[in-house]
Amino acid sequence: MTLPTMMQAVVYKGPGQKSLESVPVPAIQRPTDAIVRITRTTICGTDLHILQGHVPAVESGRILGHEGVGVVEQVGEGVSNFKPGDRVLISCITSCGKCEYCKRQMYSHCEDGGWILGHLIDGTQAQYVRIPHADNSLYHIPEGLDEEALVMLSDILPTGFEIGVLYGAVKPGDVVVIVGAGPIGIAALLTAQFYSPARVVMVDLDDGRLEMAKTFGATEVINGGREDAAKRILESTKDGVDVAIEAVGVPATFDLCQRIVRPGGRIAVIGVHGKSVDFRLQELWIRNITLTTGLVNTNTTPMLLKTVQSGKLRPEQLVTHRFTFAQFMQAYEVFANAASEKALKVIISND
Repeated sequence: MTLPTMMQAVVYKGPGQKSLESVPVPAIQRPTDAIVRITRTTICGTDLHILQGHVPAVESGRILGHEGVGVVEQVGEGVSNFKPGDRVLISCITSCGKCEYCKRQMYSHCEDGGWILGHLIDGTQAQYVRIPHADNSLYHIPEGLDEEALVMLSDILPTGFEIGVLYGAVKPGDVVVIVGAGPIGIAALLTAQFYSPARVVMVDLDDGRLEMAKTFGATEVINGGREDAAKRILESTKDGVDVAIEAVGVPATFDLCQRIVRPGGRIAVIGVHGKSVDFRLQELWIRNITLTTGLVNTNTTPMLLKTVQSGKLRPEQLVTHRFTFAQFMQAYEVFANAASEKALKVIISND
C-alpha cells in the first residue's frame, strides 16, 4: 500500500514548547516493523512531564505520544501476526520478545525496546507511526469493541493495574488509599475493585475529580487541600492503611503515603517523579513496609482486553473530551488545565 509522503504530528521543541507540524510519514526500517495509521490517540500525564523538561532523554524534534489505536498499513517481511488492514491496539511498551527481560515479562526493560515511543523514537501523536517489533507490541482489536475504550489500554489501565494494584498486592478486605484522582489514579481505582478491598479512599485537591471518583467506586473521598488527609485517614483506621498508591509524582503526595501506611503495609508508586523526595527511612525501617516502583510492562493487557470485551471493565468512562486532529493543541490546553476544564482523558480522532 502506498502511503502519503507527509503527515501532521505533534513535535516536541524543547521544554515548554510543542507544535502541530507537517513531517515525513515514517517508513519501514527493519523487517519486524509495522506502519500503523492512527485512528484514535490521547495525551498522557507523562507527555506533560516531558514538556516540563523532566525527561531529558526526549530530544527536540521528537514526535510525542505512546498511546493509540489504528489500522496496519504496511508490515516488514519479518512480521507474521499482522497484515495491512488489521485494526490494532498499540502498546506503550515495545518488546522484542527475545531478550532476558522480555523472557521474564519485564517488557519495560526490553534491551531493544521498552518505553521508546514518544521518548526515544517518534510516537503516536501523529497520523502514522512506526511500531518496532510489531508482533510483540501490537494487539488485535476484537470485533465490535469501542476504540476509545481501547486507547485506555495502551498505557493507563495496565499501569494503574500492574504498578498500583498488583505491586501494591491489593487483596480482599484491604483498606486502600489512592493519592491522586487523575487518569492513572482512576485506573488504579477501577482495577483495584477486581480484588474486593473493604475501602478505597481517594485523595485529591480537585472536588470535581473526587466526585467522579465516587461514581467509579471510591468508598470515600478526601480533599487534601481543605483538611489534613493523613490525620483523617489515621483516625479512621487502627494503625494506617494496607495499601497506599501514590499516583501524582510530587514529594508531598509521596510523603502522605509514608505517613499513612500501616506496619506490614505497601506503598506502590505510580507517579512520575521529577525531583527527589524525603524518604522517612528513620521511621519506616522498623515497620516492615514494602515500597514498590515501576514502569508498566503491559503483560496484563491481554487479560484487560478480555475484561473490556466481557463488559466487566468500561474504560470509555474515563473519556471526558473529544477533539479532531486539527484541534490537537486545544486538546493539550484542556488536558494541561484538567481541574478547570473538568478533564480526565481526552481523545483525538484521525478519521
